Amino acid sequence: MATTGRARSLEAKRAQSQSQVHSKSGALGQGDQAVAKRIEGSAILITGGTGSFGNNVVRKLLQWNPKRVVIFSRDEKKQFDMRNTYRDSRLRFVIGDVRDSTSVSSVMSGIDYVFHAAALKQVPTCEFFPIEAVKTNILGTANVIQAAIRAGVKRLVILSTDKAVQPINAMGMSKALMEKVMIANSREFNGVAKTTILCGVRYGNVLYSRGSILPYFVDLMKLGKPLTVTDGRMTRFLLPLHQAVDLVLYAFANGAAGHIYVRKSAGTTVEMLARAMIKIFEYDKGFIEVGIRAGEKMHETLVTREEILRAESRNLYYDIAPETQGLDYNQYFVRGRKLNVDKVEPYTSSNTKRLSLDETVELLLTLPEIREELKNWKSRSNLRS
Repeated sequence: MATTGRARSLEAKRAQSQSQVHSKSGALGQGDQAVAKRIEGSAILITGGTGSFGNNVVRKLLQWNPKRVVIFSRDEKKQFDMRNTYRDSRLRFVIGDVRDSTSVSSVMSGIDYVFHAAALKQVPTCEFFPIEAVKTNILGTANVIQAAIRAGVKRLVILSTDKAVQPINAMGMSKALMEKVMIANSREFNGVAKTTILCGVRYGNVLYSRGSILPYFVDLMKLGKPLTVTDGRMTRFLLPLHQAVDLVLYAFANGAAGHIYVRKSAGTTVEMLARAMIKIFEYDKGFIEVGIRAGEKMHETLVTREEILRAESRNLYYDIAPETQGLDYNQYFVRGRKLNVDKVEPYTSSNTKRLSLDETVELLLTLPEIREELKNWKSRSNLRS
């Protein structure tokens, strides 16, 4: 009875919060103060820091007067570009690979906080080279976590994905095990004085991130080709980058050991996304369906039924606590709980708030990349006419 009541309560909270998931603000409000207090005078490490997340979170972190921000990645060209963009003496760039425990350990000295964003993120890449996904996403994460604990880092936040939930592809599987590595290490050191707090975030498609569908659509339009979608009925979560950054900073300010935090996000079908781009750019080539690729789901999940039962709904976020068996193996084999999972719905891209065509257009037009591409598109159209 208690479980059923809790499930109903969580479902009611989720329904109440759906009107908030299409928020334009993304501001943390009072949370900014908690983040700023920790950041001021601190040393921060961002693994994979030259990506979309790294570039955007650095812009915010520098406002809060850190002692230094270390960008750790393999790509010297992106580090060069980022160094020239910011030209800030508090930024330090280090070439290295999370697969190499020695280079990870060397960069961790003196670090207070870590954002672990380094990963292989492309589904096709990981399908073709699954062992490489294991090396980076699982073993690389273990290297970062172990180095952080040895160095006495105060807090580490890992970045995960909706594809880690009930995964069907190599990328999602490796990210799911990345989450388990974080939880297992958190469980092992829970209660130890001055231990590193390990927590994580999980989010869906970040709009206009590198390698995502929107820049791909733009490239197709520049070539004068129809937009391609796998299956028009497929749904995806839609998350502007600033909201993804705010989720990570929320976990940074509020995260408990072993917990994973999820931003409640609106969703839409991939057909609706294509139609929105066609409407925004007044594109006359339309779109075609090419069929579902290997490793793709029709709908993505951010929180499973089982996780919903132990999650707390916190305004714009879900706070998913780890399972509580601790290190007592007997509890895994002889103790359990009766769960009425059939009475609970998972949180998926098909049952979240579904955006209409106009709402999708409105959301896409908030993205600076779309506005810039639209400006350039109109300029080229004027020249042609």
